Amino acid sequence: MSKNLSINHLFLLIAPPLFWAGNFVIGRIVRDDIGPMSLSFWRWVIAFCCLLPFVYRYIKRDWPLYKKHIGFVLKTSIVGVTSFNTLIYLGLHGTTATNALLLNSTIPVLIILFSVLFYKQRLYALPSIGLILSLFGVGIIILNGDIHALLSFSFNTSDLIIFTAMVCWAIYTLWMKNTPQGMDRTALTCVQIAIAVIALFPLWLWESGGQLPIHLNNNAKMALLYVGIFPSVIAYVCYSLAISRVGPMISGLFIHLMPVFGVILAAIFAGESIRLYHLVGITLIGLGIVLSSRQS
Repeated sequence: MSKNLSINHLFLLIAPPLFWAGNFVIGRIVRDDIGPMSLSFWRWVIAFCCLLPFVYRYIKRDWPLYKKHIGFVLKTSIVGVTSFNTLIYLGLHGTTATNALLLNSTIPVLIILFSVLFYKQRLYALPSIGLILSLFGVGIIILNGDIHALLSFSFNTSDLIIFTAMVCWAIYTLWMKNTPQGMDRTALTCVQIAIAVIALFPLWLWESGGQLPIHLNNNAKMALLYVGIFPSVIAYVCYSLAISRVGPMISGLFIHLMPVFGVILAAIFAGESIRLYHLVGITLIGLGIVLSSRQS
């Protein structure tokens, strides 16, 4: 394993796709109980309340930096926190989790494409081969090992919304690489979340009329707690730290682990079987990640 991907970095790289895989599934399950704006708004309210006590002193310390780099803080919050997640929840109301995961696999491709086009990043052979292998692995898992299933896929407006979210995330990833020096990344995440809450507040009012989600049953409550803590606080902080330590390309490539974790979670909690095509897909994704990490 290369110096770019040491053992110390693995948790930072693995936690985000693990928790985001659950976020996709939950967003689809509770779509009839919680509106997309309500789910997004309350998710970030919960995340902000959980994170603030731990980073308040750093926010206070870095406040002059936030004012100095207000443009950076605002654009990363609106694109990477507010828009990305809201667009996903909105899109999941009209498309399947499978389509969403398939579109999600374009994120590493978009990150590399934007890096080459706008940041003059050199395109090395090994990372390119690794990306292609991992894409094949994702496709094998999502298509259940049946290449003919690709012909039955249909895309609609909701899929376009999901893809727009993926573009937002790729841009956010590259922007976060340029986090101003001296700015605590965990505290920055809390500030970004606060801005997202403010931006989403009028959208939540418009969708819900100022009321809590109408069908706030036990499943909806558990869903809100999950999305407010794991894919929000833990995943965002880990992803931000991973970008700072191994770069946006490798951090983005690990998003291809989402369908892998989806398979594993389904086997553990839903009793689904792990089949040969799952193992082939997981192997290709793992090999792709290893190859991509061999060269910066």
